[in-house]
Amino acid sequence: MNTRAWIVFLDESGVSLLPQIRRTYAPRGRTPLLRHRLNWKRASMAGALGYHSTDPERGARLCFHLKPGSYDTTALIEVLEQMKAFYRGEQVVLVWDGLSAHWSRAMRAWVAEQDWLTLERLPAYAPELNPVELLWSSLKKRELANLAGDHLADVADATEQGIHRINHNPQLPWSFLAHTGLTIHPAHPPNLRKDQ
Repeated sequence: MNTRAWIVFLDESGVSLLPQIRRTYAPRGRTPLLRHRLNWKRASMAGALGYHSTDPERGARLCFHLKPGSYDTTALIEVLEQMKAFYRGEQVVLVWDGLSAHWSRAMRAWVAEQDWLTLERLPAYAPELNPVELLWSSLKKRELANLAGDHLADVADATEQGIHRINHNPQLPWSFLAHTGLTIHPAHPPNLRKDQ
């Protein structure tokens, strides 16, 4: 693995016009009602949280992509093309799960042509190791909580507000990583002892 690369965790999630129901406050005796149109239109989000492997002062970087429908290999390659422009020629080690679109023949062929990108796979059934899962949780508990939008644009606007909130708080992406128990920056190397 390149020791001067960005370590980037990527994950996808879905949102729909069905509200993310969360507990809320209301005056005593007045149960809050959430009215929505029972519309199943869906959008998919892709988020990539990047941490520099040797220079924490460079901060964490967040890339975000939202599209109607779901992701397939072609759509994910478009996301990676945008990520390539975002990192402007820097080396990236991309860590993601075992979704079939991540490891398809077309994806592997595309990645083989990329000199800036290396892929690593998360262990199976281990979403707790991906800090992007905590990003989704943050969005769904805050900006998307109890949102009963009429159009996917309402959901998109709320999601973008959440992405801006996370981007403007430099500690949040690091807290997502810390919550996974993973570290990017090793502790200072132990002093080498000279034996005799």
